[in-house]
Amino acid sequence: MNNKKKENKNGNIVVMELKNITKIFESPAGESVVLKDINFKINRGDFISIVGPSGSGKTTLLNIIGVLDKPTSGEVIINGFNILSLNESEIAQMRNNLIGFIFQSFNLINRTSVRKNIEIPAIIMGMNRSLRHYRSQKLLELLEIKDKAEYKPLNLSGGQQQRVAIARALINDPTIVLADEPTGNLDTKTGKEVFNLLKMLTKKYKKTIIIVTHNQELAVETDKTIFIRDGKIEKEIIN
Repeated sequence: MNNKKKENKNGNIVVMELKNITKIFESPAGESVVLKDINFKINRGDFISIVGPSGSGKTTLLNIIGVLDKPTSGEVIINGFNILSLNESEIAQMRNNLIGFIFQSFNLINRTSVRKNIEIPAIIMGMNRSLRHYRSQKLLELLEIKDKAEYKPLNLSGGQQQRVAIARALINDPTIVLADEPTGNLDTKTGKEVFNLLKMLTKKYKKTIIIVTHNQELAVETDKTIFIRDGKIEKEIIN
């Protein structure tokens, strides 16, 4: 696949565009329209929050942005490619190379070390051992947990576990990082620290970060907040 990044009229590089996204789930009770006519662009270095009540379609939208799910109709354009035109192998390659994921529940493997947890996506991608070890060491240092490299995740605090999850999301040097309630399991102080780490990644390293959050105080500190209700974008606010 060739890289087809394009610039918008402001000179920003568009890394993703959603066009007329609709998602319908089928069940014995009938059809449920979870997302309807979603449209927006994501630029390199954007820090975006998606906010809405439970059941509004936030997580479904994040799954489509992360190429974990496909829309019923519409287009998801990543680096100029419509993902619906790609086969499963190409989609998996795009997801592994371009997108990192951070989850509320950390999703770490407790029977193995912090370092090995961080390196899992690199192993899946086929990165050689010396390079993934170098990258994991740099991330351990960046996120101030280098002294925890050989610990098991259960021996860490919640904030430290989320730092491990952030490092894991970054190991393949993704263009886009998606975070589903990344501070939801943390106390206020620790949640703020994790949020500030994400903000640093956008400002210093031009990572594109999209977070789903119920925390309005954190949402207003992102560059843009997208409010979603009943599967539709209710409004977008530049913060």
